[in-house]
Amino acid sequence: MMKITVKNLGALEQAEFTLGELTILCGCNNTGKTYATYALFGFLLTWRQILAINIPTDKIEQLLNEGVIHIELQEYANQAQQILSQASLAYTQKLPEIFASPSDRFKTSKFEVNLDLDIIKLTQSFEQTTGSANTQLFSLIKTPESPDLIVTLLVEKEQIKISKEILKRTIGDVVKDIIFGPLLPRPFIASAERTGAAIFRKELNFARNRLVEELGQHHNPINPLVLVSQVYQDYPLPIETNVDFTRKLENIVKKSSFITENYPDILADFADIIGGEYIVTPNDELYYLPQGKSQKLRLSLVESSSAVRSLLDLGFYLRHEAQIGDLLMVDEPELNLHPENQRRVARLFARLVNLGIKIFITTHSDYIIKELNTLIMLNHDKPYLREIAKEEGYRQEELISAQQIKVYIAEEASRIIEGKTGKSRKTKCHTLTPADIDPEMGIEARSFDTTIETMNRIQEAIVWGGE
Repeated sequence: MMKITVKNLGALEQAEFTLGELTILCGCNNTGKTYATYALFGFLLTWRQILAINIPTDKIEQLLNEGVIHIELQEYANQAQQILSQASLAYTQKLPEIFASPSDRFKTSKFEVNLDLDIIKLTQSFEQTTGSANTQLFSLIKTPESPDLIVTLLVEKEQIKISKEILKRTIGDVVKDIIFGPLLPRPFIASAERTGAAIFRKELNFARNRLVEELGQHHNPINPLVLVSQVYQDYPLPIETNVDFTRKLENIVKKSSFITENYPDILADFADIIGGEYIVTPNDELYYLPQGKSQKLRLSLVESSSAVRSLLDLGFYLRHEAQIGDLLMVDEPELNLHPENQRRVARLFARLVNLGIKIFITTHSDYIIKELNTLIMLNHDKPYLREIAKEEGYRQEELISAQQIKVYIAEEASRIIEGKTGKSRKTKCHTLTPADIDPEMGIEARSFDTTIETMNRIQEAIVWGGE
């Protein structure tokens, strides 16, 4: 279990949420959903750089003198919450960088991660050999039977040309992966700005190329890589990540996900949603091929529908990147989609959850919520429900249980705070309120229900008011 606590983060004055297998944030505009999403994504993407694991210097001296050391992993596991708390403080200081915003906007912010550390298990195996050039310098091995990480020199001490600090950092990174890797999912995000990244991917490539060329002609001593890395400094990290993903499609298409290898029917369902498929040519040209058309018909992303652009990241993720244990984050998956396709995307998400991919979405779509409710309501062993599912084309692998889902409403709500005199008082603040999820009836999404009820009331008054 992962619980996130935030304070003074965008519109969110104080809130906490727990990740489920499927986590949904909904609510009105400008209530903090995207801030919570971006902050979580940034932490999951950068935690390896933020977490501090201290390998004592005397251990490195022992390694160099004796050729082998044992790192007691349980000692670090016992300190896991303290390590996480320190990392949360360090990450809070990085929030201006994550959001590409002035630091004073986050001067009172708080971002904290808490994990269920009772589920830390040191039974997994690990093996890595590290070296430089063509020489293997040392190995790091963790067997399922042993609680220790064994580090062994593979060359004579005199052949070690790397610093003790690099040795400490390398071993520390492995300790991080063994202890925290199973608990912190690999994130993939499709931000709400993804349609623009899809259209301008080539232009963004050219922008960097031109900058590199100009710097190459500069006569003053400049580090081009440093300046190139600053090109996107005005964009939040999730948007920058989207841009980088679309820029690298030529290399991404060389990989195959476990979905491609084992569940091609999911890719077929996705092709039906977008009405075709994406291709990347050897010279890095991206096209959309509509179903049922001549194979010669290739549409650029500019010529394609907004729905095709909106689902680009998801399509390439499913085919080339998806791994079991990932956290797939989609900001407003309903962007530009017809209600029927919003329903189908909801079913796709449920299927992915049942395959072991965690899903995190923000949404304004009543269609997505209602379709998930249908999947919850059908997921019971009753003959008439099985018959309905069969008649309506629902598959067992698409059904989901209420226990797998966490839903939060971004809204203004009351809370109790303690005053300086010890007296408590009630006040209102923007927060995330957990929504009730009934195993029989599904999600209670007040954010949508109130609006729908208001519209129904007005229309009923129009129809029946003259009688």
